[in-house]
Amino acid sequence: MFYSFMRVLVRILVFIINGNARYEHKDRLPKGNYILVGPHRTWFDPIYFALAASPKKFSFMAKKELFKNPILRWVLLHANAFSVDRDNPGPSAIKKPVRILRKSDLSLILFPSGTRHSTQLKSGAALIAQLSGVPLVPTVYQGPLTFKQLFTRKRITVAFGEPITIDRKQKLTEDFQKQVEKEMQSAFDALDYGVNPDFKYVDVSEKEDSSK
Repeated sequence: MFYSFMRVLVRILVFIINGNARYEHKDRLPKGNYILVGPHRTWFDPIYFALAASPKKFSFMAKKELFKNPILRWVLLHANAFSVDRDNPGPSAIKKPVRILRKSDLSLILFPSGTRHSTQLKSGAALIAQLSGVPLVPTVYQGPLTFKQLFTRKRITVAFGEPITIDRKQKLTEDFQKQVEKEMQSAFDALDYGVNPDFKYVDVSEKEDSSK
Protein backbone atom coordinates (compact mmCIF):
# COMPACT_ATOMS: atom_id res chain seq x y z
CA MET A 1 0.00 0.00 0.00
CA PHE A 2 2.72 2.48 1.01
CA TYR A 3 4.80 1.62 -2.08
CA SER A 4 1.83 2.20 -4.40
CA PHE A 5 1.00 5.50 -2.68
CA MET A 6 4.61 6.70 -2.90
CA ARG A 7 4.84 5.71 -6.55
CA VAL A 8 1.80 7.83 -7.42
CA LEU A 9 3.16 10.74 -5.36
CA VAL A 10 6.63 10.50 -6.90
CA ARG A 11 5.20 10.21 -10.42
CA ILE A 12 3.28 13.46 -9.87
CA LEU A 13 6.33 15.22 -8.41
CA VAL A 14 8.72 14.22 -11.20
CA PHE A 15 6.11 15.18 -13.79
CA ILE A 16 5.82 18.65 -12.24
CA ILE A 17 9.61 19.00 -12.03
CA ASN A 18 10.48 17.60 -15.44
CA GLY A 19 7.50 16.13 -17.30
CA ASN A 20 9.58 14.96 -20.23
CA ALA A 21 10.23 11.24 -19.67
CA ARG A 22 10.14 8.52 -22.31
CA TYR A 23 10.25 4.79 -21.61
CA GLU A 24 11.42 2.54 -24.45
CA HIS A 25 10.95 -1.22 -25.07
CA LYS A 26 8.63 -1.99 -22.16
CA ASP A 27 7.49 -4.97 -24.20
CA ARG A 28 10.82 -6.61 -23.36
CA LEU A 29 10.00 -6.80 -19.66
CA PRO A 30 9.33 -10.43 -18.64
CA LYS A 31 6.29 -11.67 -16.79
CA GLY A 32 6.99 -12.58 -13.20
CA ASN A 33 10.00 -11.33 -11.27
CA TYR A 34 13.26 -10.09 -12.75
CA ILE A 35 16.27 -7.94 -11.96
CA LEU A 36 16.69 -4.53 -13.59
CA VAL A 37 20.44 -3.97 -13.98
CA GLY A 38 22.06 -0.83 -15.28
CA PRO A 39 24.90 1.67 -14.93
CA HIS A 40 24.34 3.93 -11.90
CA ARG A 41 24.49 7.47 -13.29
CA THR A 42 22.60 9.63 -10.80
CA TRP A 43 21.02 9.25 -7.38
CA PHE A 44 17.51 9.34 -8.89
CA ASP A 45 17.90 6.84 -11.75
CA PRO A 46 16.46 4.00 -9.60
CA ILE A 47 13.32 6.14 -9.21
CA TYR A 48 12.98 6.39 -12.99
CA PHE A 49 13.73 2.69 -13.41
CA ALA A 50 10.85 1.87 -11.06
CA LEU A 51 8.48 4.33 -12.73
CA ALA A 52 9.39 3.08 -16.20
CA ALA A 53 8.65 -0.55 -15.30
CA SER A 54 5.40 0.23 -13.48
CA PRO A 55 3.05 -1.40 -12.50
CA LYS A 56 5.70 -3.90 -11.37
CA LYS A 57 6.88 -3.27 -7.82
CA PHE A 58 10.53 -3.40 -6.78
CA SER A 59 12.90 -3.86 -3.89
CA PHE A 60 16.35 -2.36 -3.89
CA MET A 61 19.59 -2.25 -1.93
CA ALA A 62 20.50 0.80 0.11
CA LYS A 63 23.70 1.43 2.02
CA LYS A 64 23.34 0.79 5.75
CA GLU A 65 24.24 4.39 6.65
CA LEU A 66 20.88 5.57 5.27
CA PHE A 67 19.05 3.47 7.84
CA LYS A 68 20.58 5.33 10.80
CA ASN A 69 18.03 8.12 10.47
CA PRO A 70 14.79 6.76 12.00
CA ILE A 71 12.49 8.67 9.64
CA LEU A 72 14.45 7.71 6.53
CA ARG A 73 14.70 4.15 7.82
CA TRP A 74 10.90 3.96 8.10
CA VAL A 75 10.47 5.28 4.56
CA LEU A 76 13.08 2.94 3.10
CA LEU A 77 11.69 -0.15 4.78
CA HIS A 78 8.16 0.65 3.62
CA ALA A 79 9.52 1.27 0.11
CA ASN A 80 10.92 -2.30 0.06
CA ALA A 81 14.55 -1.30 0.58
CA PHE A 82 16.99 -3.46 2.51
CA SER A 83 20.28 -2.56 4.13
CA VAL A 84 23.68 -3.55 2.71
CA ASP A 85 27.12 -2.96 4.21
CA ARG A 86 29.15 -1.94 1.16
CA ASP A 87 32.48 -2.36 2.95
CA ASN A 88 31.65 -5.83 4.30
CA PRO A 89 28.59 -7.07 2.38
CA GLY A 90 28.60 -10.64 3.68
CA PRO A 91 26.29 -13.50 2.60
CA SER A 92 23.11 -11.54 3.38
CA ALA A 93 23.82 -9.23 0.42
CA ILE A 94 23.04 -12.24 -1.77
CA LYS A 95 20.61 -14.22 0.39
CA LYS A 96 18.25 -11.31 1.10
CA PRO A 97 17.47 -10.36 -2.55
CA VAL A 98 17.29 -14.03 -3.56
CA ARG A 99 14.67 -14.64 -0.88
CA ILE A 100 12.69 -11.57 -1.97
CA LEU A 101 12.73 -12.62 -5.63
CA ARG A 102 11.73 -16.19 -4.88
CA LYS A 103 9.11 -15.64 -2.17
CA SER A 104 7.37 -12.36 -3.05
CA ASP A 105 5.97 -10.52 -6.06
CA LEU A 106 8.76 -7.94 -5.89
CA SER A 107 11.41 -7.60 -8.56
CA LEU A 108 14.81 -6.04 -7.89
CA ILE A 109 16.66 -2.93 -9.05
CA LEU A 110 20.39 -3.54 -8.93
CA PHE A 111 23.40 -1.56 -10.11
CA PRO A 112 26.22 -4.04 -10.79
CA SER A 113 28.87 -1.34 -10.53
CA GLY A 114 27.76 -0.70 -6.94
CA THR A 115 28.20 3.07 -6.98
CA ARG A 116 27.60 6.02 -9.30
CA HIS A 117 31.34 6.60 -9.62
CA SER A 118 32.42 3.15 -10.78
CA THR A 119 32.24 1.47 -14.17
CA GLN A 120 33.52 -1.89 -12.92
CA LEU A 121 30.87 -4.59 -13.10
CA LYS A 122 30.65 -7.03 -10.23
CA SER A 123 29.50 -10.64 -10.17
CA GLY A 124 26.69 -10.24 -7.62
CA ALA A 125 23.98 -9.66 -10.21
CA ALA A 126 24.72 -12.92 -12.04
CA LEU A 127 24.78 -14.92 -8.79
CA ILE A 128 21.50 -13.44 -7.52
CA ALA A 129 19.83 -14.08 -10.88
CA GLN A 130 21.02 -17.68 -10.98
CA LEU A 131 20.07 -18.54 -7.39
CA SER A 132 16.64 -16.91 -7.68
CA GLY A 133 15.94 -18.25 -11.18
CA VAL A 134 14.97 -14.86 -12.63
CA PRO A 135 16.38 -13.04 -15.70
CA LEU A 136 18.52 -9.93 -15.77
CA VAL A 137 17.04 -7.03 -17.74
CA PRO A 138 19.67 -4.52 -18.95
CA THR A 139 18.39 -0.97 -18.45
CA VAL A 140 19.89 2.45 -19.10
CA TYR A 141 19.01 5.98 -18.04
CA GLN A 142 19.88 9.02 -20.14
CA GLY A 143 19.00 12.53 -19.04
CA PRO A 144 19.76 15.12 -16.36
CA LEU A 145 22.36 14.00 -13.83
CA THR A 146 21.66 16.47 -11.02
CA PHE A 147 18.45 17.53 -9.31
CA LYS A 148 18.97 21.09 -10.56
CA GLN A 149 19.21 19.89 -14.15
CA LEU A 150 15.83 18.16 -13.86
CA PHE A 151 14.17 21.58 -13.86
CA THR A 152 15.53 22.29 -17.35
CA ARG A 153 12.94 19.77 -18.59
CA LYS A 154 15.59 18.06 -20.67
CA ARG A 155 14.40 14.73 -22.11
CA ILE A 156 14.74 11.69 -19.84
CA THR A 157 14.88 8.28 -21.45
CA VAL A 158 14.84 4.86 -19.81
CA ALA A 159 15.36 1.96 -22.21
CA PHE A 160 15.04 -1.77 -21.51
CA GLY A 161 17.10 -4.47 -23.23
CA GLU A 162 16.40 -8.11 -23.97
CA PRO A 163 16.40 -10.31 -20.82
CA ILE A 164 19.56 -12.28 -20.02
CA THR A 165 18.77 -15.72 -18.64
CA ILE A 166 21.35 -17.65 -16.63
CA ASP A 167 21.02 -21.43 -16.57
CA ARG A 168 20.64 -22.56 -12.95
CA LYS A 169 22.72 -25.66 -13.79
CA GLN A 170 25.59 -23.58 -15.14
CA LYS A 171 28.61 -23.50 -12.86
CA LEU A 172 29.24 -19.86 -12.05
CA THR A 173 32.97 -19.86 -12.66
CA GLU A 174 35.04 -16.70 -12.85
CA ASP A 175 35.20 -17.00 -16.63
CA PHE A 176 31.43 -17.42 -16.90
CA GLN A 177 30.84 -14.42 -14.61
CA LYS A 178 33.06 -12.33 -16.84
CA GLN A 179 31.07 -13.55 -19.83
CA VAL A 180 27.81 -12.39 -18.20
CA GLU A 181 29.38 -9.06 -17.27
CA LYS A 182 30.53 -8.59 -20.86
CA GLU A 183 27.03 -9.41 -22.10
CA MET A 184 25.52 -6.84 -19.73
CA GLN A 185 28.02 -4.16 -20.76
CA SER A 186 27.37 -4.85 -24.44
CA ALA A 187 23.64 -4.50 -23.78
CA PHE A 188 24.16 -1.18 -21.96
CA ASP A 189 26.27 0.13 -24.85
CA ALA A 190 23.69 -0.95 -27.44
CA LEU A 191 20.83 0.65 -25.51
CA ASP A 192 22.76 3.90 -25.07
CA TYR A 193 23.55 3.96 -28.79
CA GLY A 194 19.92 3.28 -29.65
CA VAL A 195 18.72 6.19 -27.52
CA ASN A 196 21.45 8.59 -28.63
CA PRO A 197 24.41 7.53 -30.82
CA ASP A 198 26.40 10.51 -29.51
CA PHE A 199 25.80 9.78 -25.84
CA LYS A 200 28.80 9.82 -23.53
CA TYR A 201 28.38 9.62 -19.78
CA VAL A 202 30.23 12.21 -17.71
CA ASP A 203 30.52 11.73 -13.95
CA VAL A 204 29.17 15.05 -12.65
CA SER A 205 30.84 14.61 -9.26
CA GLU A 206 34.29 14.36 -10.89
CA LYS A 207 33.52 17.41 -13.01
CA GLU A 208 32.54 19.40 -9.90
CA ASP A 209 35.66 18.28 -8.03
CA SER A 210 37.96 19.35 -10.88
CA SER A 211 36.43 22.83 -10.91
CA LYS A 212 37.26 23.47 -7.25
